[in-house]
Amino acid sequence: MNTLTANTAENITLYYREGGSDKVYQASIEPAGDGLFAVTFAYGRRGATLNTGSKTSNPVDYGTAKGIYDKLVREKTAKGYTPGPDGTPYRNGNSDKEPSGLLPQLLNPIGEIDVQRLLPDGAYCAQEKFDGRRLLLRKQGAVIDGINRKGLIVGLPEPVFQSFGLLAADCVLDGESIGDVFYAFDLLHLSGTDLRPRTYQERLVALMNLLARAQQRTIRLAETAFTPGQKRDLFAWLKRENKEGIVFKRLDAPYTAGRPSSGGAQLKHKFYATLSAVVSRINAQRSVEMRLLGKDGWQVVGNVTIPPNHPIPAVGQVIEVRYLYAFPDSGIVYQPVFLGKRSDVDQTDCMVIQLKFKADDEN
Repeated sequence: MNTLTANTAENITLYYREGGSDKVYQASIEPAGDGLFAVTFAYGRRGATLNTGSKTSNPVDYGTAKGIYDKLVREKTAKGYTPGPDGTPYRNGNSDKEPSGLLPQLLNPIGEIDVQRLLPDGAYCAQEKFDGRRLLLRKQGAVIDGINRKGLIVGLPEPVFQSFGLLAADCVLDGESIGDVFYAFDLLHLSGTDLRPRTYQERLVALMNLLARAQQRTIRLAETAFTPGQKRDLFAWLKRENKEGIVFKRLDAPYTAGRPSSGGAQLKHKFYATLSAVVSRINAQRSVEMRLLGKDGWQVVGNVTIPPNHPIPAVGQVIEVRYLYAFPDSGIVYQPVFLGKRSDVDQTDCMVIQLKFKADDEN
């Protein structure tokens, strides 16, 4: 049997810079004796005393520790943290204050039953649901902007900024930013022409042609499955690789900003359930009450514990929560886990429609 020593320990320092934010995050696998290991972390403003904590309440074997460590690093890089002595610099960040005049098309969730219905439906294509940050990229002459899901201008990672500048035409792309890579899946404007009224199939072909002409590697085309066989293969691969989920897009549909009250031409299915909720009360024992907006007003959907390494969010703050499912009678979520605060989601977007019930209740 191989013996794991301190030499097998790993550590990484990640940085995030955007606008006035300059943050650091450190993660480590540390030997804890008797062939066991702990996963520790530290975070905070660069140059300040860091907050510290552990992802392992008790020491674990190296394989388990490595899995926890790798997942932690993936989550942070998906949110824009990057390694390096200075981190990836961001361009044009302005604290999310300036409206862009553009809004992305947002997707409604569907359950497993709808997934099985759409997989053989030739009217829909399918793509990976990326676990990153939703962004529009806009290029107007020498001016390049990132635009978040609220329609506000935000900074871009320097590699994405530089690659986008290499595209031959003025344009607006829609996609997902994960670390230093931007996965493009739609084209809204091209050379002064508004493509949003056109079908998704036409927009996707134009996007393929645009990216094919550019010599860059940071902006990548989202892989798209069209036939029932291709969609089933993609769905199986996404599940096997523990990806976040799958997206279905109607090929003949135009681009419509915002989120429809129900249904829509673009739909998403997550392999694990998450929701954005509003904090309605701070409880004892580092717990907060959550609420969502329904047709009859705000309703409580349960409580979630805030880990010691996170500050307790204020009443009115939007938070992201992972959970197993919601009870159909009460709407209370089961086994909620706090993921963090959301500054890019409004309270009015925290709707009951996000709730995912048990598979038996989805119909």
